[in-house]
Amino acid sequence: MAEPLFLQPVFQERIWGGTALKDKFGYDIPSDYTGECWGISAHPNGQSIVKNGKYARQSLTDLWKKQPHLFGHHQSDVFPLLTKILDANTDLSVQVHPDDEYANVHENGELGKTECWYIVDCEQDAEIIFGHTAETKEEFIESIEKSEWNHLLKRVKIKPGDFFYIPSGTIHALGKGTIVLETQQSSDTTYRLYDYDRVDQNGNLRELHIDKSIDVTMIPHKNAKSTPETTIIQGAEITKFVELPYFTVYKWDISGKARFKFTPFLLATVLEGEAILTLNECKYPITKGEHFIIPAQAGEFELEGNAMLITSHI
Repeated sequence: MAEPLFLQPVFQERIWGGTALKDKFGYDIPSDYTGECWGISAHPNGQSIVKNGKYARQSLTDLWKKQPHLFGHHQSDVFPLLTKILDANTDLSVQVHPDDEYANVHENGELGKTECWYIVDCEQDAEIIFGHTAETKEEFIESIEKSEWNHLLKRVKIKPGDFFYIPSGTIHALGKGTIVLETQQSSDTTYRLYDYDRVDQNGNLRELHIDKSIDVTMIPHKNAKSTPETTIIQGAEITKFVELPYFTVYKWDISGKARFKFTPFLLATVLEGEAILTLNECKYPITKGEHFIIPAQAGEFELEGNAMLITSHI
């Protein structure tokens, strides 16, 4: 009988992290420089462990390999998605990610990284860096060599509830005072283009990856389009942000009792409120900060309460 897989998050300390993951979600974070909560992950750098049921204490990677029926016998060698919550207490480095082909060649078979952001919260007048102004590769390289960052980098004002689709090859960075939920390919490959000349705890400048950044950056920049589609069902408002080969991402606003049925396995993170999940006549309370997976072919399930979730599937 199918049951949801509730997952223990993994926390990553970062030079730009803070305490928002504890303050907003009540997580037991390792330090006041905690930048990332890997809520659903089978990546070697942060493995999710199942908390409940017959698969308790098993890693998501083990389940992917040994219990393929839970995931519809998907053909990928690795679990394909990674769900994070990020606390940008200070500005993140300006970065870009490779596509699958480049990463496979240059990063020992790692997946590329296409991702998307849902802005959970941010300071007033917060910004992200999203794209660049160069029209040619020569212009891009010249701006880097001359450190013309204010000219080169595009800044975008943000507010809670905004959504950004970020294909591989897109220059991007979170700004100070921003909390996001990130849905991405299962990859930890980041090329750092610029880091404001910051130093680490030992006083050393952080490593940059200029040549690889130049190799993979989309030139000229083109904003990736995502057109949200909203559907009202009994007990819920469903917003589909993107539908892509890598992932389909939704926001579910639950306000009563709503019924769902998905054939693929479904990833879910509760960002606000609380509800009761009913699957196969078993009831599971879910609260803010919870991460779980509904297995493939699980059948119909219900959510009842007042809550907001970000969900995704491939």
